[in-house]
Amino acid sequence: MKRIPILPTMLVVAAVAVMITLGLWQGLVRLPEKEAQLAQLAANPTRPPVPFPRGPDGSLLFRRSAADCRQVLGISRAGAGSAGYRLIAACRTEGGGAPIKVQLGTTRDPVREVTWAGGAVSGWISHAPDATPMIARLFNREPQEMLLVAATPAAGLTANTRPDVGIVPNNHLAYAGQWLFFAALAGVIYVVALRRRIGR
Repeated sequence: MKRIPILPTMLVVAAVAVMITLGLWQGLVRLPEKEAQLAQLAANPTRPPVPFPRGPDGSLLFRRSAADCRQVLGISRAGAGSAGYRLIAACRTEGGGAPIKVQLGTTRDPVREVTWAGGAVSGWISHAPDATPMIARLFNREPQEMLLVAATPAAGLTANTRPDVGIVPNNHLAYAGQWLFFAALAGVIYVVALRRRIGR
């Protein structure tokens, strides 16, 4: 009868332990944290307006805000899902500093252009589009840039979609299940392989 291989067994046990730890962390720590965040975001549209943030702050998503676009530096285009495309202006504001982004509205026309001279804008805070590839995001933990979504669209554009907390993903329960499943699968595969080895 062959002995149980010590090193491979230790490696599998360590890997299974790590996967179980990750599963429990996702389910017991990250899930409650995300649920608390979603509850805050769901209440944000009814809270008093705040000045548009000069830096990333995820806690302000969907809060009402306003800004004064003193100079339009350019207007870019980004995907807007079923709404087609959204047109986003880069604006210089009073006091200088980094330009802010203002989502002027949406259009289904892929070549639609809009003329906008700037001025006072009111709406709500969202995240600016991020073209960073998903793989790169795993190694880049920089906060996402903020965006002022105009409540009134620029002439010729369709109104922006109202704030919806449903667009914020909450996959931590699924992640927990996946890690625990992987741990169980790894354990079963190793036990089967071990029984075959010992039974030879």
